[in-house]
Amino acid sequence: MKNTERFSTRVDNYVKYRPHYPVAIIPYLATATGLTRATIVADIGAGTGISAQPFLDNGNKVYAVEPNTEMREKSVQLLQRYPGFSALAGSAEHTTLPDASVDLIVAGTAFHWFDQAATAAEFRRIGRKDAYVVLMWNVRQAELPFEKGYEKLLHQFGTDYKDMQHRNVGASQLAGFFQPGTMQEKSFQNAQIFDFPALKGRLLSSSYAPEKGHPVYDDMIRALEDLFEKYQEQGMVKFHYETMLYIGKV
Repeated sequence: MKNTERFSTRVDNYVKYRPHYPVAIIPYLATATGLTRATIVADIGAGTGISAQPFLDNGNKVYAVEPNTEMREKSVQLLQRYPGFSALAGSAEHTTLPDASVDLIVAGTAFHWFDQAATAAEFRRIGRKDAYVVLMWNVRQAELPFEKGYEKLLHQFGTDYKDMQHRNVGASQLAGFFQPGTMQEKSFQNAQIFDFPALKGRLLSSSYAPEKGHPVYDDMIRALEDLFEKYQEQGMVKFHYETMLYIGKV
């Protein structure tokens, strides 16, 4: 399956159950990048619009570039009420945006899918002078017993979860993407609380989770039920995240 098609059947669960980004990123970026309401933002690999939302709420013009048709159409459905929102069929390597057209380039939980060399060239093309690039991830933690159990479940049933882990990007891998000496790193705490239907939806929003009809789907859901029952408190379990921001120039 092409990377751009991995989420086509998971859009509804993605919208409902993927973590959002803390609103605290906006005042931080105002200080770190000079973000104002007048900043024109390109959100690359925008998906259903989760990463565009904080900037739209801030009053920014946002070009949401997304190659997956189903996810892009969902973003239009959800965000067309914002006058500053525009969805574009494009990719990190070919955004379709004009030269020197944006002040801030954002990628939320998408950079690991990009061709880094081609993406850097495209970002230089579309960015105005002194444009910043912000790469963001909600990194799910696996420190507490429930979180460790969920991680074990993914290893047991995920179709290519280990491959996805290998795509994780950290500061050392990003050193060659940003211009030397320009990268800043910042983290925020984030969390989600789920009842069982929401936990199931969160699992099925992941591209490596087997879907209904797969030979191991029923076993996976039973294991998820057992995990939930073991660790739930008042009918809820909690995911902790570290929201990582990497900021620099390309």
